[in-house]
Amino acid sequence: MNAALLQRLRQALVQREGSALRRRLVARAADDHRVNLADNDYLGLARDPAVVAAATAALQAWGASSSASPLVTGYTELHQKLERTLAAWQGYAHGLVLNTGYSANAAVLGGLPRKGDLILADRLVHASMLDGILKSGARLRRFAHNDLDALELMLHEEPALDGVIFVVTESVYSMDGDSPDLRRLASLRQRFGFCWVLDEAHATGWYGATGSGLQEGQGVPAAADIVVGTLGKGLGSHGAYVLAHAPEVRDTLINFAGEFIYSTYLAPASAAAALAAIDRVRELASERPALHALSVEWRDGLCAAGFAVPSGDSPIIPLILGDSDVTLRYAEALRGAGFLVSAIRPPTVPVRTGRIRISLRRGLPAGSLASFLSVLKGVSA
Repeated sequence: MNAALLQRLRQALVQREGSALRRRLVARAADDHRVNLADNDYLGLARDPAVVAAATAALQAWGASSSASPLVTGYTELHQKLERTLAAWQGYAHGLVLNTGYSANAAVLGGLPRKGDLILADRLVHASMLDGILKSGARLRRFAHNDLDALELMLHEEPALDGVIFVVTESVYSMDGDSPDLRRLASLRQRFGFCWVLDEAHATGWYGATGSGLQEGQGVPAAADIVVGTLGKGLGSHGAYVLAHAPEVRDTLINFAGEFIYSTYLAPASAAAALAAIDRVRELASERPALHALSVEWRDGLCAAGFAVPSGDSPIIPLILGDSDVTLRYAEALRGAGFLVSAIRPPTVPVRTGRIRISLRRGLPAGSLASFLSVLKGVSA
């Protein structure tokens, strides 16, 4: 290996080590029985018998891999059924399945906007969205997180363009668990005519009468022009999707998005699992109010214990602890006490906002909150 390159890599890793920011992979065991407050399987569907059975049947029918990119032979009847089911469920005419949420966001925002366009994006949009935006060549302006007054002011400030204005937001933000007012965003879209790209990844399954997401939950179903979502969070499977009202969006991605064209496609078993999960999400309608109440209960308990957490009812609760070393200390105590948690540190989140990202889930053991608070109080003492 080139000595200069090795020296450069070592220096970068030493800097990360010294600031308690170096990341390391830790393999999780199948028999890890700690209370899982770290992953995104909010509804517990990854191990749901109906979902597992659907994946198993698809494995028998199709094998373990799609074995090709989608434009060769990787696109199967299961993928087609899944994209049509997702689109109909969320009120869109067209859908396309991709391998990951990262690639879906990068494909949409790296391929649809172009030089001469303007993108107005919430300051806390996901890294995949930002990477796509920067690749597009469009001009970017970022507004303060969830500040729709600032967004409206930007829309008034911008002169008439020959290009297109895109507005980019999420419905539930992955590190803060909060949401913008989607009703107002829908109203702004009607007034200003921009193209609204919405990431519903962390809302799918948790919100809405049928569980389709926060657009349904806030009473503005299918208001966004383009929706990006994932199969690997609330739906307990793997992969992602893009939904749109216009067929040209789907066709453009099929023809021009390298993220879609040049990789072996999502395994058919994952598509089958997601289809079964959508059925299960619909069946869980009566449980969703209790899930929202669970989130409120945890937030109230944390606040009563002296920890500042935002109000809300999403599955994500940011327990912001500040410095990275302090965050690691809390995470280690919680893991040792039987909770599977992750310490989220810069650059994933802003400097001095290291946090335990609590991911609530259906079926938490009784007494989990009390035990969790007891551990926290022990560390702070």
